[in-house]
Amino acid sequence: MGCGRKDDAVGHDDMDLRVHDRVALDEIALYAEVLTAVAITERRLTLEELDNALGLRTPASH
Repeated sequence: MGCGRKDDAVGHDDMDLRVHDRVALDEIALYAEVLTAVAITERRLTLEELDNALGLRTPASH
C-alpha cells in the first residue's frame, strides 16, 4: 500500500496464501490498532492519539 502507515509491513508473509484481499487485511490491521489503543485507556482517545494509533502521525512529528 505504501501510504506511510506504520503497519505497511504488517507481516502478511505468514498468512494463508488463499487470502488475496490485501485491502481488507490492511483495514483489519488498522481496526486492530484502534481497538488496541482504545483498550489501554479508560477515556476517549484524542484525535492525536487516534492518528498515532493509525500511524498517521508520530509523536516526533509535532
